[in-house]
Amino acid sequence: GINAEYGADFCSTMVLMKRLPTMAGFLRRTANVTQSRSLCRATNPDASWDIHTTKLEFVNGVPDIPCYRVMDEHGVILEKEPEMDKDTTIRVHDCMVKTHVMDKIFYEAQRQGRISFYMTSTGEEATVIGSAAALEDSDLVFSQYREQGVLMYRGWSIRQFADQCASNEFDIGKGRQMPVHYGSREHSFVTVSSPLATQIPHAAGAAYAFKVLKGSRVVVTYFGEGAASEGDFHAGVNFASVLGGPGIFFCRNNKFAISTHHTDQFGGDGIAPRGLAFGMNTIRVDGNDVFAVYEATKAARQLTLETQKPVMIEAMSYRVGHHSTSDDSSRYRPSDEVKSWMDRCPIKRLQAYMLERDWVTETEIAQLEKQVQKDCVKSLVEAEKSEPPHHSELFNDVYDVIPPHLLEQQEALAKHMDANPGVYAKVI
Repeated sequence: GINAEYGADFCSTMVLMKRLPTMAGFLRRTANVTQSRSLCRATNPDASWDIHTTKLEFVNGVPDIPCYRVMDEHGVILEKEPEMDKDTTIRVHDCMVKTHVMDKIFYEAQRQGRISFYMTSTGEEATVIGSAAALEDSDLVFSQYREQGVLMYRGWSIRQFADQCASNEFDIGKGRQMPVHYGSREHSFVTVSSPLATQIPHAAGAAYAFKVLKGSRVVVTYFGEGAASEGDFHAGVNFASVLGGPGIFFCRNNKFAISTHHTDQFGGDGIAPRGLAFGMNTIRVDGNDVFAVYEATKAARQLTLETQKPVMIEAMSYRVGHHSTSDDSSRYRPSDEVKSWMDRCPIKRLQAYMLERDWVTETEIAQLEKQVQKDCVKSLVEAEKSEPPHHSELFNDVYDVIPPHLLEQQEALAKHMDANPGVYAKVI
């Protein structure tokens, strides 16, 4: 699709990074662990030609890579208090609830035929929003298609989500994209592309551009473990590793690539070892622990800025919802498995922590959910009633000056529309 909202000059604005001294210790520990564990980037790249042994032995596997975790599945802190402050925690919680409720309402709207397609992030709210909270708003995000929480956290309204899914005149993408293929230049969020992993080479190039420009922005690209089976993953990650640049390659390992279980995709231990193989500082994190995701992403951001080398994060979670509205996951996974992960809901986990500290009450949670439901229904109704983009927009935003052959087509379409009034009228 044509992206009218996001121009080619997204690298132009520089914002100074806020220093984060409280993360320094964790940052050093993370860097030391990943570098010593993998020996991934040799001090002397030519050393491998001169390290010899008389023992004939094949190397099989890598050391176990544990998941970094701050709290357990019941919201109980394991060792140290989270580095996310109270105000940020409340904001993150509210955003997680809003995203969860919006996903539910919009999914049901598709089932009612009100929008054509939808994808939820149910079960992965901590992964997406916890990482979003750790970034600067100017950091450039290349999304896969389950990261609506990043836009939500950066200020996109429910009405804006509804306008995009309805492809109406207020959709900043001018109706040229499928639903959930969001994009916003204002929010440094590059428009979603349907083909898997195409955003990864783009992110590698953007990170290299940021390195050349010597600014303080970071590139973050999200992808699933299924997308990591695409050739673009390997090419993009290798480019990033060789060329360098401030980039975070964030894998959401939710166990399923549509209907393909992770054990049918690869024989290795997930995606984190691939980061090590490509010479990246790498960390694996509990994707349902919002505090762990936040701290790992914050540390990764500082590390990649300081080293100008990419960082790999693998967040271990589970896709509770269907892949999309085109999928029926009951055909390839048991319901009791899904239920067991619903019981490990990252939102409930965070709420248990907050309730224990009187940062929120059950009544306030219920009121928030009810209000978001109302906002979603209202936004959908208004978006449905809005007119579609004018047909002339089909020809805009490709050329600086529309060439003669497109002007001819534009004129022909205008005559056709005038000659057939009401034929293409929107039916609500």
